[in-house]
This record gives sequence, structure tokens and C-alpha cells, in this order.
Amino acid sequence: MTTKKSPILVPDHIYIPKHEIISKEEAEGVLSRYNCKPTELPLIFVKDPAILELGVKPGDMIKITRKSPTAGQSIYYRYVVEA
Repeated sequence: MTTKKSPILVPDHIYIPKHEIISKEEAEGVLSRYNCKPTELPLIFVKDPAILELGVKPGDMIKITRKSPTAGQSIYYRYVVEA
């Protein structure tokens, strides 16, 4: 009898920071704060393994919270585009 190992999901890996979809209102606040357009943010593909399970669609904005040894945590934003 062989047991099948379940694959490790990319978002569950210890080196993958927390990714979350933000609301349209929060996204507008981010764009206003940084005085930019969505396409001027770093891009992330809709098929990126780190966000596949979030159910993202092109046009969404992702908030990435990373642990930082100097700042405690740092927040990054990415704009979702078609692959």
C-alpha cells in the first residue's frame, strides 16, 4: 500500500509572505497615497503560484506583508495582470 503525499501549497511555505486581496476602496487609498496609477505598481501575474488560491482576477490589487529584520514588517502592493 502506497500513501500519497499531499503537495505543499506555495502560500503555506515558510518563505512565502502573506498575500491578500484588498478592497477597491483600500486600493484607491493606496493609489492616492503614492500618487500613481495601478499599472505603475509592480505587477503580479494572475497565475502566480503564491496567489492562485486567492481567486484573483486581473485588475485586483494584492497586499503583501513581509517580515523584516529591521522594520519588523514591510508592506508591498502589486497589481494583478493577465499572464
